[in-house]
Amino acid sequence: MEVYYLLFVLSVFWHGTEGIMWSLAPNTQKCLKEELHANVLVAGEYEVTEATGQRIDYIIRDSKGHILSQKDSISKGKFTFVTETYDTFEVCFISKVPPERRGISQDVTLDIKVGIEAKNYEGIGEAAKLKPMELELKRLEDLSEAIVQDFTLMRKREEEMRDTNESTNNRVLFFSIFSMVCLLGLATWQVLYLRRYFKAKKLIE
Repeated sequence: MEVYYLLFVLSVFWHGTEGIMWSLAPNTQKCLKEELHANVLVAGEYEVTEATGQRIDYIIRDSKGHILSQKDSISKGKFTFVTETYDTFEVCFISKVPPERRGISQDVTLDIKVGIEAKNYEGIGEAAKLKPMELELKRLEDLSEAIVQDFTLMRKREEEMRDTNESTNNRVLFFSIFSMVCLLGLATWQVLYLRRYFKAKKLIE
């Protein structure tokens, strides 16, 4: 079964999308793969065109193969999950057609929202009996926290990259010094060897 990965940057998911659509060929699968922070809410809504005698399944898993959500024979629906750790997650749609059938392509529409875009603030406002202004302040507060977390992660990655660069530079420096010492030692040995050789042949005194 062929596997196609559609890679998207985190910022596209973070700010939400209007939805994407693609054509899924018979007996193939397509996956959306993305890195996400820990404790991030992910909500998706999908719709699949129907085709007689064939079906489409979906599965959501992390890089370790743990299944977060799964459903067979889908047509239209929603899914939600919360990430537990910083990891790479993928959403795969799998077409299955019996061997005796030729099969046709099916259109898959998917809309994924991450973080505050995935939260149902209307439901939160009704449950907590918040006024519109209070609800908007709540949304802005969550947005501010998300931005702070994002910058914190970026700073951590920058520190890790800087440490890696410094470590690499030190290793290159030590290797260069070691190489120079080896070359100097080899050159000295060659000079001494040739000197002894020429003396043995009485070519020099």
